[in-house]
Amino acid sequence: MFPVERHPFEPFLPEGCRLLMLGSFPPAEKRWSMHFYYPNFTNDMWRIFGLCFFGDKLHFVDVERKTFYLDAIIDFLTAKGIGMYDTATAVRRLKNTAADKDLEVVEPTDLKAMVRSLPRLEAIVTTGQKATDVLRECFDISGEPRVGEYVEFEFEGRMLRLWRMPSSSRAYPLNVEKKAEYYGRLFEGLLFS
Repeated sequence: MFPVERHPFEPFLPEGCRLLMLGSFPPAEKRWSMHFYYPNFTNDMWRIFGLCFFGDKLHFVDVERKTFYLDAIIDFLTAKGIGMYDTATAVRRLKNTAADKDLEVVEPTDLKAMVRSLPRLEAIVTTGQKATDVLRECFDISGEPRVGEYVEFEFEGRMLRLWRMPSSSRAYPLNVEKKAEYYGRLFEGLLFS
């Protein structure tokens, strides 16, 4: 039997959060370069943010130390009202990877409670198929957006958008510039730029 792993991070939900980004679950700690979301140095998420908002994929990247500028990331996300968490609070790794196909969700995140706590929330982004599936099941969303697009759904009288973005993992077969194009449309749609 594989051991159950609890989520290592608290939800990052800044005041006035308008956008909630949800992945599946963090990689094993040995792969981290920092103690925050998308911690693997080879993951493209912070390069995507750098390209979208600053035209520089290295804006948040500390190349010399092979990590990211965590304080700058937190300040940026807080200023923009962008939250981070994952759709699973506890998982089993069926293999020694962070790949969605190798994760068994033991305890899904209470996403309804999280959304209720975010009165200014306009959109939720999922960054992988497992995260999309868990979220759609939680909110009983019948439509599934194609990568780079969204579907609208209602929750307790609020209309929200579910955006499905390409995975920021290097295993996803798109270069970082192409991924940033997808994310750029999302950010423009929410008037973040």
